[in-house]
Amino acid sequence: MVTTSSIRSDATRTAMLALVGREGPLHRASIARELGVNPMTVTQVARELIREGLLEELDRSPSTGGRPGQLLGLVGTAGRAVGAKVSLDSLVIVDMRLDGQVVSSRIEEFDATRPDAVADLAERLRSFVKTDDIPLLGVGVCLPGVIDRPELGNVESASLGWLSVPLGRHLTGVLGVPVMVENSVKAFAFGELLYGLGRKLNTFLVATIGRGIGLATVVNRVVIRGAHGGAGEIAHVLIDPKGPLCTRGHRGCLESYAGQDGLLRAARSGGLLGDGDGLEILAERADNEEPAAVSIFARAATELGRSLARSITTLDPELVILGGEGTSAWRHWDAPFNHALDEALPDDWGPVNIALASWEHTSWAQGAAALVLATPFGHAGVSGSHRRQVLARLQSRTAVSAASSSADRT
Repeated sequence: MVTTSSIRSDATRTAMLALVGREGPLHRASIARELGVNPMTVTQVARELIREGLLEELDRSPSTGGRPGQLLGLVGTAGRAVGAKVSLDSLVIVDMRLDGQVVSSRIEEFDATRPDAVADLAERLRSFVKTDDIPLLGVGVCLPGVIDRPELGNVESASLGWLSVPLGRHLTGVLGVPVMVENSVKAFAFGELLYGLGRKLNTFLVATIGRGIGLATVVNRVVIRGAHGGAGEIAHVLIDPKGPLCTRGHRGCLESYAGQDGLLRAARSGGLLGDGDGLEILAERADNEEPAAVSIFARAATELGRSLARSITTLDPELVILGGEGTSAWRHWDAPFNHALDEALPDDWGPVNIALASWEHTSWAQGAAALVLATPFGHAGVSGSHRRQVLARLQSRTAVSAASSSADRT
């Protein structure tokens, strides 16, 4: 029989894990105050979570006059997830612990256009889905495109040529573990929500620049997906009907100016780059203050700033987080972006807080792993029907820990 007290206890467990995971080690008194629950309840639930191997007692913090407080921290080895970022020509895979620490990673060439690309993806993931001392909670995969629901993972990705691909169901069946699939930018937003700049925020925007342009919104610590998973798809919104074509054939969209291919097209048509040159050469030319190179970044930054102004006035975020491969050259975007943003916002709008996310080649894949690792922290909307399986896999470790602890006491 499920009682009211057991439901309250479960809710407190989830809230405590989420709070410690977000804030880092905390005292029991701080947890009780933040959650608005009785300190005795926190003590009881903390005892259970310690016995199950999810929380651990850390060194006592320095005393400020009373008894030193015992800090409670998350046990990173309680669970792990595999995350993968699929792009047109590469695949990045990470193995990440519950506390966000990356245990191992790999980047490989990958041809998403091959007829057997999905089977190839499953085979490459298989080597990461292996027996380990840390229980595998599931696999997260992110890619460019629209995904209906992460737990189903039906993919519509024109850039990969994957249309109506039931990726999630296929990988779940082949790998034998829960698999969640999400748009790359939304997955990255989950990573920022759990482990990055959004850990202590309720409402923020995530914008990414790279091969494409992406946007994700987080409201009350929920990543907004929309009715069909397409919320935030601003890359191909029209800017100028007479503008250049993007790789998808849209004329004058944001991506045709600010995406990687748009920057390269502008640079090559202006004689700044040869056919084999990449964006790093364009950035070097801008470093040398060549006017044509500076102008190309400025136009891209201007259109990005104007486009994001609409989302900023709609959401009124605490922070705008910028990420993606393109941020490595952000010094050439910064001033024109902020100028365009200021001009596009209402006169009485206050300052907008903007921050660059720490960026590595594994960042997208870490976001994909966060889709799975969010489940123990109460983000049920992502795992959906997989939630029970993920928690059961986590509890398989905690049951062993509890049994071991009981045996030690006897």
